[in-house]
Amino acid sequence: MPDRTNELAGKKIAFLVANEGVEEAELTTPWDAVTAAGGTAELIATSEGTVQCFRHLDKARTVTVDHAVGDVAAADYDALVLPGGVANADELRTDHHAVKFVRDFFTADKPTAVICHGPWILAEAGVLEGRTLTSWPSLKTDLHNAGANWVDEEVRVDGSLVSSRKPDDLPAFCREAIRAFAATPVRS
Repeated sequence: MPDRTNELAGKKIAFLVANEGVEEAELTTPWDAVTAAGGTAELIATSEGTVQCFRHLDKARTVTVDHAVGDVAAADYDALVLPGGVANADELRTDHHAVKFVRDFFTADKPTAVICHGPWILAEAGVLEGRTLTSWPSLKTDLHNAGANWVDEEVRVDGSLVSSRKPDDLPAFCREAIRAFAATPVRS
């Protein structure tokens, strides 16, 4: 097995969430994969302070925010991870700074990895026309209405977009996200 400890050396990856409602495993598992591959992970949230994670509907750990989304730019990062969680995704798509941040990643064709309910913000940002992705099944109609082709697959890679359906898909999601992040040059 190849050594993956420096695969993301020099790369800074943004994890964008709302301050409440993110699915814990969908934040922490990709975070651990990014840091294990040598990348720097930063937690970006709608507000400064902490993020309250959940395990489905039960409160889990809290995590300290590195930056509020209104204080950073896509140009500061090499890639983006959008974890799920129903409340997280619903709140995030109503924040204009978050929507612009996501749209700017797509405009720059920087890799984005999104899981579960996370794609709601992609629909809000207007970046799904002609894309194929997967998500939690209840988003199928929303994503279709946003111009996407929805598929029920463990992981789907469409150009710079990596998507998965649920926490059970995290091993495949992390593998493909790290692969996509490693394949792009470090920001200048």
